[in-house]
Amino acid sequence: MSRRQLEVTPDLVLRAYAAGVFPMAESRGSDRMYWLDPALRGVLPLDEGFHLPRRLKRTALSARFEVTSDRDFPAVIRGCAEPAPGRTDTWINDEIEWLFCELHRRGRAHSVETWIDGRLVGGLYGVALGGAFFGESMFSRVTDASKVALVHLVARLRLCGFVLCDTQFLTAHLARFGAVEIPKAEYKRRLADALEKPARWHAELPPGWVADEIRRLRPPAGERLSE
Repeated sequence: MSRRQLEVTPDLVLRAYAAGVFPMAESRGSDRMYWLDPALRGVLPLDEGFHLPRRLKRTALSARFEVTSDRDFPAVIRGCAEPAPGRTDTWINDEIEWLFCELHRRGRAHSVETWIDGRLVGGLYGVALGGAFFGESMFSRVTDASKVALVHLVARLRLCGFVLCDTQFLTAHLARFGAVEIPKAEYKRRLADALEKPARWHAELPPGWVADEIRRLRPPAGERLSE
C-alpha cells in the first residue's frame, strides 16, 4: 500500500486521540489496523503518585546513560517494533510506523532516547496534545534503559506543563511506578481537561532542569532508605 492510498491519515489519528481512541495493528506484518477504546484506561501519575525507586533514581541521575529527546524518533519506533524477550511480535506495523513518524515531523509525536557510547540502547515514544501525553511503546536493549527513559519522560512532562500521561493499558511494570487503571468515563473527563492545558513539549531544556526535577520525584511509600 502506498502512502497516498492510506485511508488513515495523521490528522485522523490526532482526532482519535482527542476522543480517547487509539490505533493498533494485529501484528508487525499485518496490513490491518483497528481502533481501541477500552473500558479501563491505564494512566501514570505526574504528581506525588509517581513512584521512583531510589536505586533507579541514582541510575537516572548518573552518567551511565546519555538521555536525549527527539534525536532519533524513527530509530526509537523501530526499536519498539523489534522482537524482544517474551515478545516475538508487535502491534506496530508499517502503516503505524509511517503515521507516527509523520506525526513526529509535524511536532506532534516525540521520543526519549537512552544511549551508551553513542549506541541507542532504549527509549520510548508517544503523542502530545494539549496537556496530555499518550505513551505508545518503549524498548530496552540493556538493563534499565527504558526505565531511565520513562523517568526522564515524567520529569520532562512535569516541566512542560503536562497533566495527563496515558499508558493505554496497565502492566505490572508500570504499576511499580504508580500507574493505575481508571474507568473510561473518568479518563475522558481527565482527557477533556488536559486538552485545554497550554502545555508544550520542549526537546531541549536548560541544563540541569530535568535532573533537578528527577531529584524531586519520590520513592514508593515504605521503601527502605538503603534501597
